[in-house]
Amino acid sequence: MQTENLSFRSLAARTVVVHTLTYIVVGAIAAAVLGYKDLFALPELSCFMRPIGDRWVMAGPLFQPLRGMLFASVFFILRERLFLQDRGWLAMWWILVAIGVFSTFGPAPASVEGLVYTRVPWPAQVRGLPEVLVQSLLLSSVLYVWVRNPDRRWLSWVLGAMFVLAMAMVTLGLLLPQQRPN
Repeated sequence: MQTENLSFRSLAARTVVVHTLTYIVVGAIAAAVLGYKDLFALPELSCFMRPIGDRWVMAGPLFQPLRGMLFASVFFILRERLFLQDRGWLAMWWILVAIGVFSTFGPAPASVEGLVYTRVPWPAQVRGLPEVLVQSLLLSSVLYVWVRNPDRRWLSWVLGAMFVLAMAMVTLGLLLPQQRPN
């Protein structure tokens, strides 16, 4: 693969698709397995985390293409290092984790700033860490394989169809009337 053949448009489209799909799948599994409903209801988190059933939370996946574009803008600058080298996926993953998780500029949970400057107990902060580590790992590895194998058209069709289906399901879920608790 030559990076000259990799346009920003192509990389951005792939990054948007892979990021959004991994965000939805890993996020749904993590919400169920890690008990986010109860976690977000804790007093120290409920002041800044919306409840799991909130319509903004439900709409969250619809905003992920924007984040995918932001990721692609960085990946494109680093494309030779990330997509031409054998372990480029690992470099991509570490960039996401080091800058996007542990070294954020604000006090996000599980970041150095979050652990130092917030009153959120560290067990509550690190509870969601498996989700972001797995999601960023899947984003890096799947995107790496897809970019390095542009001849695998079936991969483009499968991931593209999954993306359209997932976004349609999220949109339909938002359009359906909310059930009120008894």
